[in-house]
Amino acid sequence: MNNQLLKMVKIGGNIINDEDALCSFLKDFSEIDEPKILVHGGGKRATEISEAMGLKPKMIEGRRVTDKETLEVVTMVYAGLLNKKITAQLQKLNCNALGLSGADANCILAHKRIVTDVDYGFAGDVDAINAEFIKVLLQNNITPVFCAITHDKNGQLLNTNADTIASEIAIAMSEFYEVELNFVFELKGVLENIADKNSVIQHINLKKYEQLIEDGVISEGMVPKLHNCFNALKKGVQKVNIGDASLIKNTTNLFTVLSIE
Repeated sequence: MNNQLLKMVKIGGNIINDEDALCSFLKDFSEIDEPKILVHGGGKRATEISEAMGLKPKMIEGRRVTDKETLEVVTMVYAGLLNKKITAQLQKLNCNALGLSGADANCILAHKRIVTDVDYGFAGDVDAINAEFIKVLLQNNITPVFCAITHDKNGQLLNTNADTIASEIAIAMSEFYEVELNFVFELKGVLENIADKNSVIQHINLKKYEQLIEDGVISEGMVPKLHNCFNALKKGVQKVNIGDASLIKNTTNLFTVLSIE
C-alpha cells in the first residue's frame, strides 16, 4: 500500500431515484480531486420495474431473493439504465467515468450463494476482485462506476449486494492505496432512534456495533450494511463513514464514523 488516498463512495437507491439529489451528488463526486470509485445500488428502481412487470420482489433480512426473472430485471436496471445514466451524467461534469459490471474485464468474480437455510437464487458472493485492472483505470484518470452485477466466469451473471461490492473492492484496492470508504444514503448516519433523523450515533466501534444489534437498535437492512463496513476495516481499509451526501463535500460534522477500536 502507498500513501495515496483513494476515495470510494457507494450510493443507495433513494438518492438514485431522486433526480435532483442524484445530480447534486454527482456534481460533488465529480469534484473529488483524488482517484475515486463509485459503486451504486438501485434496488428501489428494480423493485418499481419488477412490480410494473407483474413480478413481486421477495426480500429476506434486507437481501433480495433473485430468481431467473428478477435477475433479468436487475441486470437491465443496474448494468443498463442506472449505470449508463450515472456514467453519462459524470461525463457531462467532465469526470471521465467508465460504467462496469463485474463481468467486464473480469472485475468481480463471484459464485452463486450456497443454499443453507435460505435459497437466495442467483445471488452472488464475491470471490475475487481484479484490482490490477482497476488500478490501471485509476492511473489513467478514469473513474470506475460499478453496478451490483457480478459473474462466475462460466457465463452466469449474479446479483450481488452493492454494499458488499463496495467493501470487497475497497479491501482489494487497499493493497495499492489508502482507502476511504463512504456509504452515502438518505440518512445522516446510523440512528439511535429511527424516528429522530438527527439522533446520529457518531462513532461505532466493533464492540458497540455488536451491542447495538443485540439491543435491536440496528436491524433489517442496516445489519448487512454494517457487517460489510466492519469486514472492510478488519481487512485493511483505512476509514469507513456512513452518512448523507454532504459527506462528499465534508460540509457536515453529523455522520457515523466506524472503527475497530
